[in-house]
Amino acid sequence: MSTQDISVINEKVKKESAFIEGLLLETQKVMVGQKYLFERLLVGMLANGHILLEGVPGLAKTTAVKTLSQTIQTKFQRLQFTPDMLPADLTGTLIFDQKSGDFIVKKGPIFANIILADEINRAPAKVQSALLEAMQERQVTIGSDTLQLDEPFLVLATQNPIEQEGTYPLPEAQVDRFMLKVKVGYPTKDEELKILQRMSFTSSKVDVQPIIKPEELMRARAVVDEIYMDEKIEKYIVNIVDATRDPGSYNLSSLNGLIQYGASPRATINLAIASKAYAFLQGRGYVTPQDVKSIGMDVLRHRVIISYEAEAEEKTPEDIVDTILHEIEVP
Repeated sequence: MSTQDISVINEKVKKESAFIEGLLLETQKVMVGQKYLFERLLVGMLANGHILLEGVPGLAKTTAVKTLSQTIQTKFQRLQFTPDMLPADLTGTLIFDQKSGDFIVKKGPIFANIILADEINRAPAKVQSALLEAMQERQVTIGSDTLQLDEPFLVLATQNPIEQEGTYPLPEAQVDRFMLKVKVGYPTKDEELKILQRMSFTSSKVDVQPIIKPEELMRARAVVDEIYMDEKIEKYIVNIVDATRDPGSYNLSSLNGLIQYGASPRATINLAIASKAYAFLQGRGYVTPQDVKSIGMDVLRHRVIISYEAEAEEKTPEDIVDTILHEIEVP
């Protein structure tokens, strides 16, 4: 691709990403800090990928998703997952119409654009599988009817760390459907002081204004697809993912025996798309190796399954991904 072509894409990116600054400013009315989290939420929206947020209770995971959804003029639905939930509570059901003598479809809350699946790991397996179809196929089956979901459709799920009581570990197949898994950490002392000063009132409610319409989001996604990725970057992404399966081929002997299963080809695709979306956020029409490194941890941390040996050595998937991102040769 010529320099002229890249400059054309750069111009498109500048034009279509103009809303991002306003959107982030609007979210800061409610949230203090959390730039990393909001950037990842925007990457998910721009890359059409679902996001799993993990963190202990009280870190404003739900508030962050709700605030972001309010900046987009679209249908938002919050679902509180519980152990007694049924698939019909999510997807809807068939009800008998006495006038016509037929069963008609009563749509469930999944028929929205942005779904906040709160405490997703509290829902039983049947509910998980109903959500899985919606996430992967963008459709829902009720009885014999298969209904398409409207675009944009995005699941932003939150979970408390698995060690807590009353939770069901998410199946690996479901976890793999999330483009990004973002770990939400504690605020800094300065941020926490600002939170206290802003929120220590019984009536502290802030109105968030919509910044963009769904059509603008879809236009931005079309520009993300156009962002240039050099073949060297593509090979770099493939090497990173391949190193999670066969670290020995990349002189990463320190990781031998620590990985039970590496990342799937879905990880390769998601890392490429997320890197483009991250470049878009930076206002660039091309992907750099740093974009890949910046978003790589969030794409891979939930896709690397460690061995018992790694657990014995107190190694986490993050440690392994970090080593791979540091050691793989950058083009």
